[in-house]
Amino acid sequence: MLYPVILTGAWLVWHIVFRIQVIGRENLKKIQTAGFILAPTHISAIDPVFIAIARFWGKRMVVFAKKELFEINPLLTWFLKQCGCVQVRGTKDEMETMNKTIEECRNGRGLLLFPEGTREKEGKLLTPKSGLFVVAAGAGTDVIPCRVLYDTPDGRMKLFCRVRVVFGEPMPAEQFAMEGRRDIKKLKANKQALTAAWIDIGQRYGFGTAACA
Repeated sequence: MLYPVILTGAWLVWHIVFRIQVIGRENLKKIQTAGFILAPTHISAIDPVFIAIARFWGKRMVVFAKKELFEINPLLTWFLKQCGCVQVRGTKDEMETMNKTIEECRNGRGLLLFPEGTREKEGKLLTPKSGLFVVAAGAGTDVIPCRVLYDTPDGRMKLFCRVRVVFGEPMPAEQFAMEGRRDIKKLKANKQALTAAWIDIGQRYGFGTAACA
């Protein structure tokens, strides 16, 4: 019940502190599957907030978050859970959480997952991890490539900078179907396709060369 309150408060604060422009929100309405996966690149620790604000409407998503974020203090842990965050890697319940998320996506829930697995270094895109494609294949969901772009010389988030959140064209669920979780050929092809979508978004909507890498 707190999610709408938290999201509305964040929307107000973030629009005062940052000049946010959302591009491609209409692409979220093109999703053909019950659930969906948002697959953004990862530059700043607050990228998830910008994405949630940009999407704004709709049911609360599941958000895959790093284990370290849940170890800072109890208040932050509570806040993250209120926002739908779950930790996957580094827990004994990793497979159970993955399987539960796949089932929720099948039943119409959205998932926010950062495929690079960590924040980018030196403005360079990282190769997507396989987890995104395993979930997409298991759940049979479309994937929306996404980028949060910052108008700064190095492409990093700075206070009061301009921000663009760009949602790309949906990648159809059929593209991610695999024979098994280790379908190496299909995984490689989908990693290349997602990276190409990220690059295209950066070249079309980026503020400078940092967004195009």
